[in-house]
Amino acid sequence: MTKAIRIAIDCMGGDVGIDTTIPAAFAFLKDNPEASLLLVGSSDAVQTAIQTHSRKHPQVDLARLEVRHASEIVTMDDPIEVALRRKKDSSMRVAIEAVKDGQAHACVSAGNTGALMAISRYVLKTLDGIDRPAIATALPNQKGGSTTMLDLGANVDCTADHLLQFAIMGTALVQTGRQGALPTVGLLNIGEEVIKGNDVVKQAAELLRQSHLNFHGNVEGNDIFKGTVDVVVCDGFVGNVVLKSVEGLAHMLGSMIREEFYRSTLTRLAGLVVRPVLNRFRARVDNRRYNGAALLGLRGIVFKSHGSADDFAFACALQRAHDAVASDVLERIAGAVIELTRSQSESQ
Repeated sequence: MTKAIRIAIDCMGGDVGIDTTIPAAFAFLKDNPEASLLLVGSSDAVQTAIQTHSRKHPQVDLARLEVRHASEIVTMDDPIEVALRRKKDSSMRVAIEAVKDGQAHACVSAGNTGALMAISRYVLKTLDGIDRPAIATALPNQKGGSTTMLDLGANVDCTADHLLQFAIMGTALVQTGRQGALPTVGLLNIGEEVIKGNDVVKQAAELLRQSHLNFHGNVEGNDIFKGTVDVVVCDGFVGNVVLKSVEGLAHMLGSMIREEFYRSTLTRLAGLVVRPVLNRFRARVDNRRYNGAALLGLRGIVFKSHGSADDFAFACALQRAHDAVASDVLERIAGAVIELTRSQSESQ
């Protein structure tokens, strides 16, 4: 029997807010007939948007939508202290509290990343054995699949133990819905050699070699996109720089393809021949398809959508959250941490 999954949406968060989250909600419900949504935000605005989009999607049963009022909004410029201490009735916080109270299986927000992490950690707390939550997302690779990378900005300064915990959580996330061997893990470094890297990275590599994880070894930046490993681990400073570089590159490639296609008559004629190839390429590098970063290590499932996400991208984030719930990723992470703790105790 298919699990009935309910996701809480921070409808007001992000650069666009309700004009993106509500149409994305309807698109998601069309593709997931067993799911339901808790829409958190200004009830009047949310209800108006529902009425507008229900006419476009008459096949969606409105009984699968519940609206919960929240009187405040966490803006993209709000300091963490303001979002955490002063805006206790924000749509972001109310959506996260729904996960804590068991009224939703997961929360998705396109709002302020720092605020989302701080509120999630404060409300949900971290899993036993996890010191710091991490942000993880999938990046496309040349094998036609994706490489999961973490941390992407939650933790600028990390210890070797933190990097080991990130590897455990990333492995559990990737392992959801797949069979066979454990996902391979690579430690991002300036070279593959064991002697490369700073002291923290060297210590983390030694911990990973001693763990039960499928540790490949050190990897370099180009290995992310080669698909050398399934999971790439690094601190949040490096991860965030990589992520922003990838987003910029994807935008540049998309612009170049459009410009080249319309540059001349000859190019346009050639484009008719190669258009199927270009379309497949653009789909693979379309960062909207990979929207939705998991906040791992919490006692609940929270996904962060890009702040500027459009309808399609936000619906992809909802789908990622849904799949994480369906695959019991929370239980997998908790179990993996327990297994690591037990194996470390036995080796001492």
